[in-house]
Amino acid sequence: MTTILLIEQILNGLQFGVMLFLTAAGLTLVFGVMGLINLAHGSLFMIGAFAAAAVAGATGSFLLASAASIAAAAAAGAVVEIAVIRRLYGRDHLDQVLATFALILIFSEGTRWLFGSSPLFLDVPSWLSGPVTLPGGILYPLYRLVLIAVGLVIAAGLFLLISRTRLGVRIRAGEADREMIAALGVDISKLYTVVFALGAALAGLAGALVGAIQSVQVGMGEPVLILAFVVIVIGGIGSIKGALVGAILVGLTDTLGGVLLPELFRLFMDNAAATATGSALATMLIYILMAVVLILRPTGLYGERA
Repeated sequence: MTTILLIEQILNGLQFGVMLFLTAAGLTLVFGVMGLINLAHGSLFMIGAFAAAAVAGATGSFLLASAASIAAAAAAGAVVEIAVIRRLYGRDHLDQVLATFALILIFSEGTRWLFGSSPLFLDVPSWLSGPVTLPGGILYPLYRLVLIAVGLVIAAGLFLLISRTRLGVRIRAGEADREMIAALGVDISKLYTVVFALGAALAGLAGALVGAIQSVQVGMGEPVLILAFVVIVIGGIGSIKGALVGAILVGLTDTLGGVLLPELFRLFMDNAAATATGSALATMLIYILMAVVLILRPTGLYGERA
């Protein structure tokens, strides 16, 4: 493998990681503040992607499509929190899992009813298409570089929101002692709605940004949801910093594993067998990484220790 190819794959892993972060950050906020297991978070990712594809097809504007993905996912999240999730806070996690799994089915069939079963396509805008030349003569797609930059900017914004604003203080207080902040006069129901809508908006934006790279289709959020759970387990539940670090680790591990392992096995077996074996093991790497982290730090890299 050449150095240029290796650098390209590292950038691909970083781009994959920051997109995972956008989904995992909302999931870890919801779980950390509300203590809620939300299996429908991947459906909000899908809603953002479909909203973006529909608006882009009608207007031709990628910026309007991105704004629509945020608005649609946030609105869906707020409605779900008020209509369904609010009734689950006093229930055990099994009830939460069953209810949010039902939401997956409702969102999937509702999306199929509205848009059909055929995939939609969201094109990269012309002003973001094409490659750019990086130091060393590396050609890399401009859109993927923009995705990395957008993800890192949003991560910085979330850090500032959580650490420097009144809303962030309330979110952190709600995570630590929700009964106390309710006794101090904070409307805990409104806070939960805002947190849930914020997490949904992040997932919706991630769906729109990823939708320009792959097709937009029903069920596209479930694989992302699984990876987002891996990310927050590795990073530590409730930690934005942990979500960012965990997402980048998962992105790099998944991308580099898929490239390096087949190359490694080609030293010992023929090309076809090496590709099959390496690809199969590469899909296991992120779960091996999660297992190692849990053995060494059961609460995750940045989770609070008991």
